[in-house]
Amino acid sequence: MGEEKKKGMTYAEAGVDIDKEEGMVKAVVSQLKTGEKGFGKLMDLSGHYTGLIDFGDMALSLCTDSIGTKGMIADALEKWDTVGFDCMAMNVNDMICIGATPIAFVDFFAIEKYDEHMATEVGKGLAAAAQVAGVEIIGGETASLPDIVSGFELAGTCLGYVKKDEIISGENIAPGDIIIGLRSSGIHSNGLTLARKIVENNGLSYKDTFPGSDLPIGETLLIPTSIYVKEVLEVLKSSKVKGMAHITGGGLKNLPRLKKGVEFRITDPFEPQEVFSHLQKLGGVSDKEMYKTFNMGMGFAIVAEKGEVEGILKTLEGKVEAKLVGEVFEGEGASLPKLDLKY
Repeated sequence: MGEEKKKGMTYAEAGVDIDKEEGMVKAVVSQLKTGEKGFGKLMDLSGHYTGLIDFGDMALSLCTDSIGTKGMIADALEKWDTVGFDCMAMNVNDMICIGATPIAFVDFFAIEKYDEHMATEVGKGLAAAAQVAGVEIIGGETASLPDIVSGFELAGTCLGYVKKDEIISGENIAPGDIIIGLRSSGIHSNGLTLARKIVENNGLSYKDTFPGSDLPIGETLLIPTSIYVKEVLEVLKSSKVKGMAHITGGGLKNLPRLKKGVEFRITDPFEPQEVFSHLQKLGGVSDKEMYKTFNMGMGFAIVAEKGEVEGILKTLEGKVEAKLVGEVFEGEGASLPKLDLKY
């Protein structure tokens, strides 16, 4: 434990290598071919975690995601009433990045053994999130898989729509554009593998508290992922937006997915919530590793021309904490000059 803390823990050492994961995704996608033309055809939309299907004047959007190892913390505390919210949030936040409106959702609930209380609690989170996102849950599947699953896994798939001429791809992003950040609620649903290893390697329980904190570690890590659907869709009604990113696993590396050939420079980042400083100190994690693993206080980003800033911030005022966090420059990747970080 001492050795790992000295050199600084990493997400890859904890079991999740973002770069290798990207390679696996590319390997799968390289085999996906479509011969469809026109209605029902897969539409090209690189750099996003939701896909588009030609549907006449409209495009249908489909995406899927899960809560990952956050479920292990829920199991440890026997507290499952928030993970359904995370499952919905991870999907709808991805979908709105291209300007699509989420409308329907189905879940896949894989369990090791039947537990009606757990199922009821998971359902509470899903129902609450559906209300916040304005989405109908139209069905799902529960599978008992004791030979495969330890505990449970919760995943979901979301359906949405967008007019073809209103798709926001990020392709028009240019130097001089600004970046507006929307505050996260905390760790959300990414980087939990590293967070869990840090807690375990320090001999802590999820019922313990971080130094100087009042809330148990487990409850801090289970704070639900923010849902930005209504706020972002409201912005799109009155402001011209060039690109949007859901800041998930990969942290600031989510921004360069929107557009190659420009640098997304974060000049005034949010102050990260205390959970991040606690994890960084306990794990001896470097700044570079923190900002490429966690959201570090910014759960969503909007890119637009400078003239749109005032209108966007006014629309978001009182709904979600938001501020101007950076600007787009000539170059490549993403950077955080205050900490001398470049991705």
